[in-house]
Amino acid sequence: MNTMTISNRSSAARPAVQRGLRRVLLATFVAVSSATALSAWAQPMMGGHEGHGGMHEGHGGLGRMFDNMLDGLNATDAQRAQIKQIASAAEADMKAQRDAGRALHEKQMQIFAAPNVDAAAAESVRAQLSAQHDQASRRMNQAMLDAAKVLTPDQRAKLGERMKQRQAQMSDHMQRMERERAAPAK
Repeated sequence: MNTMTISNRSSAARPAVQRGLRRVLLATFVAVSSATALSAWAQPMMGGHEGHGGMHEGHGGLGRMFDNMLDGLNATDAQRAQIKQIASAAEADMKAQRDAGRALHEKQMQIFAAPNVDAAAAESVRAQLSAQHDQASRRMNQAMLDAAKVLTPDQRAKLGERMKQRQAQMSDHMQRMERERAAPAK
């Protein structure tokens, strides 16, 4: 009778363990999907796709972003030309990084779609993606530093003020979105 009770407990526990395992796998999948989505969303800041105004290659890319940055700063034609060269060089460098990032995202999807998920391979790709984003961030930062050297102190001060205003607008927008999301549906 003891053997039967243990066997019944073991059988009853199996579905609970399987449910737990499924939850862990689902949580892992959600975490990886979120990380992938976040990195894809962050990619525009590094020169990837942009849905809100300007860094997609086909819509003017980095040059357009820098050009928009110069609007209202009374930038000279010479300044605009120098900054356009800086943007073009950065955009070319970042295109290769975007392509490498796309390949890593595809590899990541293959890992998680496999019948058996290889944790070591997933971690390796995650680390590579992280390094790729860091490299792109450094390149973007260098382009911004190079562009800042072309501007006068007054132009940089004006730009800094515009950036503060833009950040405040984005913060307000995000807060409104959070309130709308938290509000009960009617």
